[in-house]
Amino acid sequence: MPADALAAALGYAFRRPELLRLALTHRSFAAEHNERLEFIGDGVLNCAIALLLYERFPQLPEGDLSRMRASLVNRDTLYRHAVALDLGASIRLGEGELKSGGAGRPSILADALEAVFGAIFIDGGFGDAYATIERVYAADVSGADTEANAKDPKTRLQEWLQARRLPVPEYTIVQIHGEAHLQTFEVVCRIAALDVAATGTGANRRAAEQAAAALAYDQATQSKQA
Repeated sequence: MPADALAAALGYAFRRPELLRLALTHRSFAAEHNERLEFIGDGVLNCAIALLLYERFPQLPEGDLSRMRASLVNRDTLYRHAVALDLGASIRLGEGELKSGGAGRPSILADALEAVFGAIFIDGGFGDAYATIERVYAADVSGADTEANAKDPKTRLQEWLQARRLPVPEYTIVQIHGEAHLQTFEVVCRIAALDVAATGTGANRRAAEQAAAALAYDQATQSKQA
């Protein structure tokens, strides 16, 4: 997907298209790459999500807002949105990184999406960046459950199981992809009592376990409602 198609998917027209190209340039591709824009994008994303949550949940205390924000700006959520935007088809990678599957690597895609947010901020200011982030995260924020999202997925799942006197889940690493400094972990979360097995991926074991727990929670609650 060309960069202009990505811009259309984001709903933003760049005044300086070169900023978007830079945001989509990995360090393996050129000496001038997206890491500085990623740095900016990280701060902009945190501020925008904080404001969205502040406005949506006026009664929620600071601690809960912080936990909710952390669940929305983490690498796994960024990766999910990057995949939905097909960002991997636009990112510019060096030949070696491209051959090793970098276009689908969670860390690369998550960082690139942050860089894109940073590029929009530099190009159009906070208002435009905020509006873009609001569009990308609309479903996450509008569907947020204050009690559920205030807790990380593993805690939420464990408390849900304990409330029903069910054993805690088991987490097992099934695969580790990539080189030591750019690994992707694949973890299965099993709830034997409910015949649930969910697989999550992440840039480290903890992130993969959290992703698996989130999927397992969805499966478990759906199976109990069926």
